[in-house]
Amino acid sequence: MNKKLPPPWYTKRNYLHLDLSISSTKAESIVTNKDKVATHAFFPFISYSFDLTKLDRDSSTDKLYQKPKSREVSYSSHVDSHIYAYYAALLSVKYEDKLKQKGLDKSILAFRKVEGKSNIHFADDAFNYIKEKGECSAIALDFSKFFDTLDHQILKNEWCDLLQLQALPKDHYNVFRSLTKFSKVDRHQLFDIFDISQYTPKANNRKRVCSANEFRQQVRKAKLVEPNPYGNMGVPQGSPISALLSNIYMLSFDEKMKEYVDTIGGQYYRYCDDMLFIVPTSERDSVERLAISEISALKVTINQDKTELRDFKLDTNKLCSFDENGQKKPLQYLGFLFDGNSIFLRSTALARFSEKMRGGVKLAKKTMDKENRIRRKKGEPEQTELYKRKLHRLYSYRGKRNFLSYGYRAAKIMNSSSIKKQLKPLRNRLQAEIDK
Repeated sequence: MNKKLPPPWYTKRNYLHLDLSISSTKAESIVTNKDKVATHAFFPFISYSFDLTKLDRDSSTDKLYQKPKSREVSYSSHVDSHIYAYYAALLSVKYEDKLKQKGLDKSILAFRKVEGKSNIHFADDAFNYIKEKGECSAIALDFSKFFDTLDHQILKNEWCDLLQLQALPKDHYNVFRSLTKFSKVDRHQLFDIFDISQYTPKANNRKRVCSANEFRQQVRKAKLVEPNPYGNMGVPQGSPISALLSNIYMLSFDEKMKEYVDTIGGQYYRYCDDMLFIVPTSERDSVERLAISEISALKVTINQDKTELRDFKLDTNKLCSFDENGQKKPLQYLGFLFDGNSIFLRSTALARFSEKMRGGVKLAKKTMDKENRIRRKKGEPEQTELYKRKLHRLYSYRGKRNFLSYGYRAAKIMNSSSIKKQLKPLRNRLQAEIDK
């Protein structure tokens, strides 16, 4: 007898949370029962923060510097995640139909399966469109803290419009409410209460963080549950439905901007909170004004530091990119740079890879030194060479899923010899670092 396959929205999650992991059969019996979903009590998200060191370029000195950035990760309980995933699947069907109906299916790129394409293809499509247009202008806009600033009433209205209803049904409303009136618990504080290791949380065959009674008596009593800090704004990024909701939130804006840009012979792309308008230069300022006006109605904020206006003009019979001051400056889009003729990887991405590679080699050397100290104490022969398999997997062109393999894949898709030239010095840099 053939074993029944789990539904496509079901994903078994192995992390520790406030409830137990459940089978696909059990999950399906819950999520497909509208009455159960309508009355379901959602658990708080578990959240933790970690610091990233991001390389950025100083616009005044053109030098790279380290920019600290804190990032919060939140994740929902097992049952809650299945509910979110199921309702995301339901809404996704209606959303995709709406995009096709409005002619937006080639413009909205993030969190969707678009003909098997990735951000490499999306950037390449945009750059090729500019090449075809010749002299034109590009307007690149970016939101600040996008998910944190989504207005709940606007989201609710767009959700209703997608369902073609005046009000959300009880089950949909409870899902909506859990994502707007959400709460969270800091993982470090939560694990400390129950003496759970941050690194091996499932030690001693632990199946969940705590029981429902322990949660009430110890977690809530200790006042560790924090409500949504943004009030009437914001949705957590850690649920299986959040990405889709961000797209639904933008539906009316996408429709208006695409409709307007089409009338002036341009193109509109949006990848999550990155927007790109490619329009006739004579229409550049009017498109920017309209976009900013419509964005203000969404109650989200433009990140002025990432706003780019680029005019593509012929210079000695070659298409070149110029900024507002008439200086040659490439357009930056989805991690790539385009100067009107050639495509490049961002220099900060190359520098960040080199920094990570040096750190990886340094750690491997320290590990070898530690092992050799142990070997010496035992009277065993010392290790004379680094273990290189992991280093090659992470930092050489032999690795299948690292920055170098990504870069070479981009060079192939974009037919970019300039990217290959950027990557060439990195091929030998790993061995040089090992040989030091």
